[in-house]
Amino acid sequence: MPSTDLHILAASGPRDAVELSGVRRVFGERAVLDGIDLTIRRGEFIAVLGPSGTGKTTLLRLLAGLDKADGGRLLVPKTRSVVFQEPRLIPARRVWENVVLGRRGAQARREAAAALEEVGLGAHVDAWPRTLSGGEAQRVALARALVREPGLLLLDEPFAALDALTRIRMHDLVLQLWRRHHPAVVLVTHDVDEAILLADRVLALSNGSWGLDERVEIKSPRDRSDPAFAALRGRLLAELGVRPTIAPLQ
Repeated sequence: MPSTDLHILAASGPRDAVELSGVRRVFGERAVLDGIDLTIRRGEFIAVLGPSGTGKTTLLRLLAGLDKADGGRLLVPKTRSVVFQEPRLIPARRVWENVVLGRRGAQARREAAAALEEVGLGAHVDAWPRTLSGGEAQRVALARALVREPGLLLLDEPFAALDALTRIRMHDLVLQLWRRHHPAVVLVTHDVDEAILLADRVLALSNGSWGLDERVEIKSPRDRSDPAFAALRGRLLAELGVRPTIAPLQ
């Protein structure tokens, strides 16, 4: 069983939102996370890459408090929100009720309506989840995450099930919301281009530890045709053991 006394939940210092020191998570005889360290500044946006099974989702679950570490120390904000790959809306509740789960009354509805307006769904306050498209449902999930004004927003491949055009729109929306609300963000993704487009820093997990931690020094809005974008993309793919055979889409 995980050692509960090693998972510490507390508000972080004035500059840092997340501090991990020597964090381990073991399944059977395998250390999925093997003594990793990580500091994330308040308002910083990081992306975590890595092949399947390297511990990306395990890391996110630890940060969310959905799992416990087997060793090390975790300091995270008290208020955290998670957006998963699936929107996870409750079909029997209207959209606004999904945004403010567990809360009722006029004030809760007003807060939900304001959050839905932010994500472009102000006209869907009383809609049922079954009437929404996949992109709209994921916007509701984002509104639900941000209505709590979290210090840490955790994104677990939230765009993976969306079509290409909807993903582009969601990228723009997430950046707008991040700049407006200023949470620290951890995005888990398999998409190298997505990581470069969105994040301040990109980290890659390999064999239970960090193989790479690189700051993205590319001016926004970022363009795939920028030589700096292509160079960073090449380094990240090499770290992931992938040799690109075609150029990224322009």
